[in-house]
Parts: sequence; C-alpha cells; structure tokens
Amino acid sequence: MKNSQEQIILGIDPGTTIMGYGLLKVKDNKTSLIAMGVLDLKKLKTHYEKLERIFHRTLSLIDEFKPNYLAIEAPFFGKNVQSMLKLGRAQGVAMSAALYRNIPITEYAPLKIKMAITGNGSASKEQVADMLRRFLNIPADQMLPQLDATDGLAAAYCHYLQLGKPQSEKAYKNWKDYINKNQDKVC
Repeated sequence: MKNSQEQIILGIDPGTTIMGYGLLKVKDNKTSLIAMGVLDLKKLKTHYEKLERIFHRTLSLIDEFKPNYLAIEAPFFGKNVQSMLKLGRAQGVAMSAALYRNIPITEYAPLKIKMAITGNGSASKEQVADMLRRFLNIPADQMLPQLDATDGLAAAYCHYLQLGKPQSEKAYKNWKDYINKNQDKVC
C-alpha cells in the first residue's frame, strides 16, 4: 500500500443472526475509523431472506464507502455442521458482493485476527474491542454494545496490519529489483 494514498478497508464478521462490519481509512500509514455497525437479521424468517439482506447491505456499504479491500473473518470449525454451512453461506454472499464490485478479498482466521490485535489468539471479544478503541482513539461512549461490530472492525484492522507495514528501503518487488538495488554486491 502506498503510504500517501488514501485506502479504505471494509471488515466483515459474517453471521446469520448478526453481521458486524467496520470501515477503516488509512492515509500516511495512519488509521481512522469511518464507521462500524451491525446488520440485525433476527427478525427475518428464512435463511434465504437473511442471505439476500447480507448481500444487499454489503453491496450498499461498498457503494457508499468505496473500499479498496474487503477483509472477512473466516468461519471457525465447530461441531454443528448445519451452523457451519449457514455461516459459510453468509460469508459467501458477503464475498459475492465484493466480487460483484471487483473488490479484492482476504480471509482471516479468528485466531489470526485476535493475535494481530491483542497479541493473544485466545483473547476475548471484549479485549479485542478495548484494544481497537485504544488504537483508533474511539471514545468509550461511541463503542457499540454489539461486539460483532468490533469483530468486523478487527478484521479490517488486521488487514491494515498486513498491508500497512512500512516498507524498508530494502524492500524488493522481484529478483530484478533486488539486482538493480544491489549492483555493488552482485558479481
């Protein structure tokens, strides 16, 4: 990611009851919160209605905020196969919305997200939310009670940490770039 170019990252925590999302702006390798929220799907009767709503809400977030990337939490493996199937479908329709708008997608395991944010892969949702609040200077009264929102934001922040690391002067694009930057060391 170019340091001076503004980038927007949409993070999603998919779910069939509640979908959490967060949007980060990155400029000059500094992050700021654009928005975070939840899509409450509890009142919808069928799984298909929920999937349709997830698709349309994700598409509306993409159209409104024009993100450069979608970071999405990957489903974790559980014992209930039906729950896993439904969660995978929810993730799939959110990904489909990004694909429909040509937005690159990266999946992150929950463990990787927690590790990136807190340094502890078994951190609680509350710990993740508190670290994000501190990193992004979000006033405590502006934090949402639904931790799904901060889980979506955590996916976006995790992606920032993967992309936003400042590159050293010795970063290389390929072997040719290496040779060009190290003429004095090449035989």
